[in-house]
Amino acid sequence: MPDVPAPVAQLVRRRREPAVVQALRATAAATLSYVAALWLLETKAPLLAPLTALLVVQVTLYATITSGITRVNSVVAGVTVAVLFSSLVGLSWWSLGLLILTSLAVGHLVRAGDFINEVAISAMLVLGVAQATDLALARVLETLIGAAVGFLFNFLFVPPVWVQPAEEALLDLAGRMRRLLLHLGESPGAHTPVHRAAARLQEARRLDNDIALVDRALVQAEESLRLNPRVKEPLLSRVVLRTGLDTLEICTSVLRSVSRTLTDLATHRQDEPLFPPDVAEALEKLFGHLAETVRNFAVLVTSPSSGSSEEAEERLARELEAGRAGREKVAHLLLGRVKRHPRQWHLQGALLAEIDRLLDELDVEKRSTRLAEELDRYTREERDRHPMLYELRRRFRLPRSRRRRR
Repeated sequence: MPDVPAPVAQLVRRRREPAVVQALRATAAATLSYVAALWLLETKAPLLAPLTALLVVQVTLYATITSGITRVNSVVAGVTVAVLFSSLVGLSWWSLGLLILTSLAVGHLVRAGDFINEVAISAMLVLGVAQATDLALARVLETLIGAAVGFLFNFLFVPPVWVQPAEEALLDLAGRMRRLLLHLGESPGAHTPVHRAAARLQEARRLDNDIALVDRALVQAEESLRLNPRVKEPLLSRVVLRTGLDTLEICTSVLRSVSRTLTDLATHRQDEPLFPPDVAEALEKLFGHLAETVRNFAVLVTSPSSGSSEEAEERLARELEAGRAGREKVAHLLLGRVKRHPRQWHLQGALLAEIDRLLDELDVEKRSTRLAEELDRYTREERDRHPMLYELRRRFRLPRSRRRRR
């Protein structure tokens, strides 16, 4: 069997990534829109249709609908402005400048968004020809054909739900946090050089970049859940992942504080261990429980079924209980040491407070309360934003038992 080239093998492995799927879908939609425009119009090269389809077909169905409506809106606004100008003035330097300024102002008025420049471009192209009305109609028709093909393409071939990449990114973030906690708990009874403690602090600070990457993946997942017929409970899925990321983001800031405290402690104790042997042993076990707590929390957030989520919740509860017991043991040992030798007592107290914050943020009951609050907030916002649509959904909503069976 011949060897497969490395680029081809890599493309096959990445065939389900958003960039690859988007490239294939956009290419197919643009080609189909060009064929449709050739068949429906008498234009020799209706390139505006594939251009519109290329811009309309997005990674998610929600983005496709919003970008398509905005694109058509901007083109129609620009064509309207150009037709009005062509009936009043000709093309000159001052009329062109006035046309651009007017088109940009109209673009803001019609809320063209990212397509504000498209209003001015459409107006300039139409004003620059002799038969402005004919070109205006052709430009609008090509735009409508491209947008229609893009809409139809995404409705017939519904974009995939990008929840799995977001879940993988969330689990990867939790894995990095777990490794950091294990590193922080390595040999606290031995001498810790300041440069090693500072390196762990930098590792904790780099988690901010990971948070940004997970947030981008989560935004894409949230858009893919909107208006997608494949998803039964889109709001619940969005809220579960978003609240999970919010909790991990708070935990990363607490981890930075923990790393900062241990670095300061290493600076003050350069010729001796950070902690005595009994405290170090208890602290190492405590960091191990915290590491497993973070991992189980991420597994709970990304569990696809109720059975696996219940199992993850049980493991999380056990680790939380063990972590709280370990924290009490460390606090008892540190209290006895501080009474005899009160050196850097504020740093040891800060470490205990930061561990308390981690345990509190990852608590199962607190997560349930946060989920309920976020669901209520989303429901209130939807009711206030679209009261009539909300009332219709409430009236025709199926009972919970029937929805579950379906």
